[in-house]
Amino acid sequence: MQNKFLFPIALLSVVLIGSFGWNLHQDKQRVYELTIATGNKTGIYYPFAQAIAEVVIQENPRLRIKVVETQGSKENMRLLQANKAQLAIVQNDTEAVPEGRLIASLFKEAFHLIVSEQSGIQSVSDFKGKHIALMDKGSGSYSAFWLVSQHYGLKASDFKSTPGSWAEGTKLFASGEADAIFRVLPPGSDLVSDLLQNTRAKLVPIDQAAAMKIKLPYLQANLIPKGTYKGAPAVPDVDLPTVGVEATLLVRQDVHPEIVKEITQILFERRRNLVAANRLATMISQPSGSGSFAIPIHEGAQAYYDREKPDFFAANSNVIGLSFSFVTLFVSWLLQLRARFLQTQKNRADKFNLIILNLIQRSRQAGTFEEIDRLQEELFEIFKQVMEDLDQDRIDADSFHSFTFSWETALKIASDREKSLRNLSLVCDDLKSDFTEVKKMEK
Repeated sequence: MQNKFLFPIALLSVVLIGSFGWNLHQDKQRVYELTIATGNKTGIYYPFAQAIAEVVIQENPRLRIKVVETQGSKENMRLLQANKAQLAIVQNDTEAVPEGRLIASLFKEAFHLIVSEQSGIQSVSDFKGKHIALMDKGSGSYSAFWLVSQHYGLKASDFKSTPGSWAEGTKLFASGEADAIFRVLPPGSDLVSDLLQNTRAKLVPIDQAAAMKIKLPYLQANLIPKGTYKGAPAVPDVDLPTVGVEATLLVRQDVHPEIVKEITQILFERRRNLVAANRLATMISQPSGSGSFAIPIHEGAQAYYDREKPDFFAANSNVIGLSFSFVTLFVSWLLQLRARFLQTQKNRADKFNLIILNLIQRSRQAGTFEEIDRLQEELFEIFKQVMEDLDQDRIDADSFHSFTFSWETALKIASDREKSLRNLSLVCDDLKSDFTEVKKMEK
């Protein structure tokens, strides 16, 4: 009968173990495919994402990242929100979406305002009546320009603007149709360098970054160092003040933490491979919070950043040790207090036991019924007092039980002594009666 039940149970156990092992094997062999939203192929985000995708698959063939071309940061955020992309490179001045989480700060970008020498433009305020080439609508550069123009009090009707790709913008600029180009690029960008060297162009400062930061805290004061784009003669010829933002790598919050941790680890621990593919990778850093989105770091990335942090007990060893010392002293004090209290209870109980022993001795020596009655009254009075002490915790339960044994013994001895006195009294009465009878007979 038992074998009938044991066989199905054993078979079920084998099936469950096999299923678990198969699932574990499948999970280890599973390929994770992610999509990263970038920017225009002629920009800097697309090739940077390609470098990340190449190095990630080299280090972990189970992680495959598909790089898609987009119009820029705003579109990338929309794709991230719609789950059409799980990763995105965006500027930190882009409006965030709830699904987005930070992985890393990738590199710094500076606002580049490039103007033709004959345009007469010396600052942003000189744009009135001019023609400026912008990046495509939806890009970070496009949005950044309007932040700058609004700060300087300019309206869209004050000048002509034409959005488009870098190639379209430079064509307008080179032909003289556009007086200026605005782009957000890392200092030292080859695109800017080629434009400055092949056209009669110059860089114009944007010198109110600190003021802009008051309303837009994600913006940063930045400099394009003297000689960044040419050493002799230096271009620019002085350290050029401008405004800066950060290019950041975002991920959807629902991407598995282990996958995000693996990608973060590759970004930082395979930096050399990334730099070989794209030199901007030298600037990858942990988000500091000072210039990043007001959104949290993904838990997978945070797990990597916290890898060398001591655990709670190690980090708080001094506090824990001090607290333990105080607790030990407090417990020791409580134990001593309790010992004193118990000793006080015992001493009080011993006092009553000594009184009982004295009453027992007196009971044995009692010669009259009146003495016995007084002793019994004392016994009941003592019992009443002990009951009150027990109720007030002046003696404990064990001492009370010990007392009741002594008390009952004393009460019994008093009772026995009373019986003995009664028997003795009867004997005496009989003897007296007999003596009287004898005397009568003699007469």
